[in-house]
Amino acid sequence: MSKPFSLQTLLDLSQLRLEDASRQLGKLMASEQEASRRLELLIQYRGEYHARFLAAAKDGLSRAQWRNFETFLGRLDVAIAQARHDDQARKQHTAAGQKAWLAQRGRVDAFDTLAQRHQAREVQQEQKREQKVQDEHAARHWQEDTTG
Repeated sequence: MSKPFSLQTLLDLSQLRLEDASRQLGKLMASEQEASRRLELLIQYRGEYHARFLAAAKDGLSRAQWRNFETFLGRLDVAIAQARHDDQARKQHTAAGQKAWLAQRGRVDAFDTLAQRHQAREVQQEQKREQKVQDEHAARHWQEDTTG
């Protein structure tokens, strides 16, 4: 009769934590992609707005129109700076999430290796028990044949 793996509870718990870390990493990666996309859109919009400003400037702008363009471009620059900061922060969070996921996967792998070794020992012991039973049976059979 084989013994159960004594660390099975820890293996199960580490697998659950790995699943949680995987879900968290997925969320972090999606958040990072969203921040990058938002930054790209802001940069693209700023480029388009700046091109409109240049085109309008060729035709001549009033002082108020010039100020409006400059003010709005300044606001876009601030928004882009904030989006860059957010993008970098999310990349750092994703990197930390990847490290956490790798560490948790390492724990699962370690417990899994122990479980496999346990299973191999149990199989080996079961094979030894079966061989012993067969040997005893053969010895009795041989003894009966020689005495009988």
